[in-house]
Amino acid sequence: MLKTNICGVEFQNPLMLAAGIMGSNASSMNWILKSGAGGVVSKSFSLNPHPGYVNPTTVAVEGGIINAIGLSNPGVENFKEELLKIEREGNVLIASIYGATPDEFSQLVCEVQGLVDMIELNISCPHAMEGYGASIGQSCDLSHTIVAAAKDVAEVPIIAKLTPNVTDITEIAKTCEDAGADCLSLINTLGPGMKINIDVAKPVLSNKFGGMSGKAIKPIAIRNVYSVYESVDIPLIGVGGAYTFEDVVEFIFAGARAVQIGTAIMDEGVDVFSKINIGLEKFMEDGGYASIDEMVGIAHD
Repeated sequence: MLKTNICGVEFQNPLMLAAGIMGSNASSMNWILKSGAGGVVSKSFSLNPHPGYVNPTTVAVEGGIINAIGLSNPGVENFKEELLKIEREGNVLIASIYGATPDEFSQLVCEVQGLVDMIELNISCPHAMEGYGASIGQSCDLSHTIVAAAKDVAEVPIIAKLTPNVTDITEIAKTCEDAGADCLSLINTLGPGMKINIDVAKPVLSNKFGGMSGKAIKPIAIRNVYSVYESVDIPLIGVGGAYTFEDVVEFIFAGARAVQIGTAIMDEGVDVFSKINIGLEKFMEDGGYASIDEMVGIAHD
């Protein structure tokens, strides 16, 4: 009943770990899979190791958190060792990659595609260094160039992760579709935002500002999924503030075929996946839905 298919890849349920939360090593990703997720998205990694920003990198705010980790990662060669340890049977593994040039993305795709089921392009991080993340995803031209470069060498489905921090997300979505993206995930964190420590009169985060995630951004994420669903023909993955099965149903009704869970894990623990699955299955039984397919996009009818 809970199975969903995205670009020919079958998920046992529509829930997956979002990039950036517990996706740095195999042990934590395997824990998430055993806890009820249908798939996991790794933390974003690049060709070479990157230290990211110094602490503090996260701060709690009303309705969520603000983070500026700075895309820290050990580099692709080290990360491949973690990908090899993921328990793949019946589970979906997605690598999140980032770079600054088309060649960097192409190299990363070639390096990891034999180890994963899908690849998500991080062209949307709002606190990345200049030339990375949202610096790409806020430009139709750059988005098209990066997606096309990844697709040119890809043997697995390519997902483009979109930023909400644009004038019109549907323009970026259509550009990525035109460039060959097989799927879109949306949205990445909102902002950047900031919190100031009034006792010392300084920003809390070492980077001063970062991306906001959590419950407060869900209405924006739902609206973006809804709008993009009407603009493209490729499948969508919803992400942004999902905590409950009701949240997941909203995303699916708006047009998503799967939903990524991130900040909720920090508040609810890894059991959030099994709790949502139980609630979602009961909702479907009570509503007479035999499959996720029957629910996708029905808020548009």
